[in-house]
Amino acid sequence: MWIYILRRLLLGLLVMFLVSIATFGMMHLAPGDPIDIMVGEAQITDEQIRLIQEKWGLDRPWYEQYWAWLSNVVRGDFGKSVVRSGVPVHEMVLDAAWPTLQLTVLAMLTALVLAVPAGMIAAVKRYSLFDSIIMVWASAGVALPNFWVGLMLIYLFALKLGWLPSFGSGSPKNYVLPVIVLAINEMAILARLTRGSMLEVLNQDYMTTARAKGLAERLVIVRHAVRNAMLPVITVIGIRAAFLLSGTIVVETIFAWPGIGRLFITSIDRLDYQVVQAIVLLFSALVVIANIITDLAYSFIDPRIRLK
Repeated sequence: MWIYILRRLLLGLLVMFLVSIATFGMMHLAPGDPIDIMVGEAQITDEQIRLIQEKWGLDRPWYEQYWAWLSNVVRGDFGKSVVRSGVPVHEMVLDAAWPTLQLTVLAMLTALVLAVPAGMIAAVKRYSLFDSIIMVWASAGVALPNFWVGLMLIYLFALKLGWLPSFGSGSPKNYVLPVIVLAINEMAILARLTRGSMLEVLNQDYMTTARAKGLAERLVIVRHAVRNAMLPVITVIGIRAAFLLSGTIVVETIFAWPGIGRLFITSIDRLDYQVVQAIVLLFSALVVIANIITDLAYSFIDPRIRLK
C-alpha cells in the first residue's frame, strides 16, 4: 500500500513538473511585456527599464528564470507578484482560495445529494416517466455551457425578477446563482453515470441470487446494488471535485466572484507570471491528489480490490 502511494506521488510530481514547464513556456511566448503593464503610461528611460528587468530577473534567459522559480518553489517560496507591487504570491492565492473552495464544496454537495439518488431511482424505475425526465435533464446539463447558463440565470433572476444579485460575494444570496451553474453540469454527469452503473449491477447474477433467497427488493438494492454501483461513481466524484476547482474560472468571471478563477484570468491578462505558475501548480496538485485518493477509496468500498 505505502509503496503504491509513494510511486503514485512520484509520478504526480513528474506530471506537475512537466505542467509547470509547459505553463512557463506558454506564458513567455504570449505577446506583451509585464514591464509595460507595470509602468503603464509613465515616462521612463531605458536605464530604468533595465533596472526593473534586473530586479525581477526578466533580463535572463527563460530557462534561468524557470530554474530560479523552481528552486524557490522547492523551498516554499512562490515569489512576489510583478503587477501588485511585490505582494507575496502565496497570500494572493490563499485569499482567493477560500471563496473558490466555498463554491466548489457547495456545488459538489448539491450535485451529490440530488444526482446520485435520482440516478439510482431512474435505474430501478427504468423506462418510467421519472427515468425519461432524468435522462433529458442529464443530456441538457452536459450540453449547455456554463457561461450561457450563467448569463441566462442573471437575466432571469437578477434583471427581470430582481430576486438575486448578479455579482459579488457580500451575502448568502450571492452564492445561489454561481452554485447552481456549477452544480448543473456535475448533477448531469453523476446522474447519468449512477443510472448506468446501477443498471449494470441490477442484472448481475448475485442480485438474482439475493432475490431468490427471499430478501425484500428494497434490501437487495440497498445491501447489494448500491455499494457495487458506487465504484465508477466514486471515480468520477474524485476527478470532478478536482476539475471543478479549475472549472470555476468561467463562473467566477461571469459573477465577479473574488476567487482563484478570477485571479487566474486577471493574472494572465497582466502577464503576472508568478501568480499564473502558482495557480496552475495548485490545480495540477489537486488533480494528482484526487486521483490517488480515488484509487485508495476503492479498497475500502470493494474488498475484492487490492492495491499492489
